[in-house]
Amino acid sequence: MLPRSVDLAAPLRVRWLGRVPYDEALALQRGLFEHGREQHLLLLEHPPVYTLGVRASTENVLADPADVGAELVRTDRGGDVTYHGPGQLVGYPVLSLPSKRGSGGGLADTVAYVRTVEQVLIDALSDLGLPRAGRVRAFPGVWLDPDSDRPRKVAAVGVRLSRGRTMHGFALNVTTDLSMFGHIIPCGIVGKAVTSLEAEGLRVTMREVIDAVSARAATTWGGGVLERQDVAWRHRPSDLSAFSRGEGAGTVVRDASQHLQGRLEQAGVVGGLQIATRKPEWLRPKVHHGPEVLALKRSVRELGLVTVCEEAGCPNLSDCWADGTATFMVLGERCTRACGFCLVDTRKPGVVDETEPERVAEAVDSLALDHAVLTMVARDDLADGGLGLVAETVLAIRRRRPQAVVETLISDAKGDASSLDVLFDVRPDVLNHNVETVARLQRAVRPSAGYARSLGVLARAKAAGLTTKSGLILGMGETEDEVLGALVDLSGVGVDIVTLGQYLRPTTNHLPVARWVRPEEFTALKAAGEALGIGHVEASPLTRSSYHAKQAAGAVGITAVSNEPLALH
Repeated sequence: MLPRSVDLAAPLRVRWLGRVPYDEALALQRGLFEHGREQHLLLLEHPPVYTLGVRASTENVLADPADVGAELVRTDRGGDVTYHGPGQLVGYPVLSLPSKRGSGGGLADTVAYVRTVEQVLIDALSDLGLPRAGRVRAFPGVWLDPDSDRPRKVAAVGVRLSRGRTMHGFALNVTTDLSMFGHIIPCGIVGKAVTSLEAEGLRVTMREVIDAVSARAATTWGGGVLERQDVAWRHRPSDLSAFSRGEGAGTVVRDASQHLQGRLEQAGVVGGLQIATRKPEWLRPKVHHGPEVLALKRSVRELGLVTVCEEAGCPNLSDCWADGTATFMVLGERCTRACGFCLVDTRKPGVVDETEPERVAEAVDSLALDHAVLTMVARDDLADGGLGLVAETVLAIRRRRPQAVVETLISDAKGDASSLDVLFDVRPDVLNHNVETVARLQRAVRPSAGYARSLGVLARAKAAGLTTKSGLILGMGETEDEVLGALVDLSGVGVDIVTLGQYLRPTTNHLPVARWVRPEEFTALKAAGEALGIGHVEASPLTRSSYHAKQAAGAVGITAVSNEPLALH
């Protein structure tokens, strides 16, 4: 565990994450709690969910949550039962706080911290024009008219403070459906009303509430310095692929270019370079197909395999193949999503080929590869997102060539923990999942994925004891400060390796290139990422997810020599 000390010169890293399932947000929180060095405040909404604190009584749950369209989750915060849902601002401060000598983050510290959380909300509500907020003796949270004969709870507070590090936080009712509180005894408090800003006649938007809370939180926990990034505020179902809309495997996925320009403009990106714009010299790879490259190409063809090196038009193919590294794409060559940067086919996917793991393993063995990368198309049509077949391929390679390093570059499997565990249990040497871009551009660039979900996947992999890796494509409209913020977030969940490369537009149906990122900018970002504690940052205009994968793994201690065969049962 890192030493915990508060640095008021450090900014408060506020992230508005949109609507995030409870378990995904919890995975992200836990990652930041265990590995983060910075002060974070995660702001989001949840789909309908009732949560039980460590001392909660199930007797305070008055109806089956499933009957009212919600789930029930037991968690490790303080407090009893409460409700989270749309229209409610949930805040999770993940902070390092100074502990009183000898307390170790004990009860006295926890009470004092709860008071600061309450005060942030009380002050923010006053700023919004609701000065009647305060505390009710013996009951945590924020109340309206607390000294009257009819106090009403507007925000619940439930925290965890351990070793000077915080988790969980608050839930402020903005436009929340208050009828959902009728199915529980909120916080185990009998005879006290629950209210919302809307019910009290305060007409404010969620963004206005977030602005007010962020400003007060930065004063309290960031020394007045705020670094904030927001995901998209407006979501349209038409942005999503058919599979992401739940229309099933029988629907052909639409062309990725539809609505693309509108999504970009909504995210603040206007214009861009023409596809015919001449690339600068530093983006012109030197291609040399030597005997190693030709041998690998021949083996791939004979075994009927697919490599992302070819499917995605990677400029580094000859470099990587000559170095004994190849990236095999399993589960076919058609993806169920429609990311705006990707050349992979987005039509209806084919049937899963159960012989693929052994054929990939045969190629790795016959070519004596030291480092094999397995990537995949997104397969939202499959119950496990396709991760079962990826796991089988890892095992097949281990049987054939146990000394090879096996790296897996995976989809998010819709954030499903059980699907992810299937792969985590076979322990690939490197677990790679790309966030691809900064928070603001997520919806424009990869509408069927999510920033919080991707960070949660990486946090879960790290919690499973895996070496983790992620990457961003630059030049799609992001700012340098946003990239630095993303590096902070990746470092915060313990990511070991990060790749940064220049986006190259595959066709006119894809995202335009906003600008060419110069080599010296990549060099500076590499230094910044490694200064944040990321073990290795591979950054250059031609860097892709698997570029110099063997060297990057070696830089964090994963090599073919050090790799031990997996014990198979």
